[in-house]
Amino acid sequence: MYKAIVTIKLKKGVLNPEGRTILRALNFLGYNEVKDAKTFKSIELLIEGDDEEKIKEKVDEMCRKLLANPVIHDYEIKLEKIE
Repeated sequence: MYKAIVTIKLKKGVLNPEGRTILRALNFLGYNEVKDAKTFKSIELLIEGDDEEKIKEKVDEMCRKLLANPVIHDYEIKLEKIE
């Protein structure tokens, strides 16, 4: 069994209104040293199987079909073997 951790971020140049709102709120609260804020999504999946390469291919397929929008998102997949 593997744990797949998928991190999904907006591509460079895509506006991040949530990050911008966080930045404005932090600055309003006096944290003026904060110059940028970016948000991302992390998804953790437990997947049965022994072939790490096949599992990574399946998770990549999941990202392309459902988890991420390839037009605006980049994603990273990390696998951890669970005993």
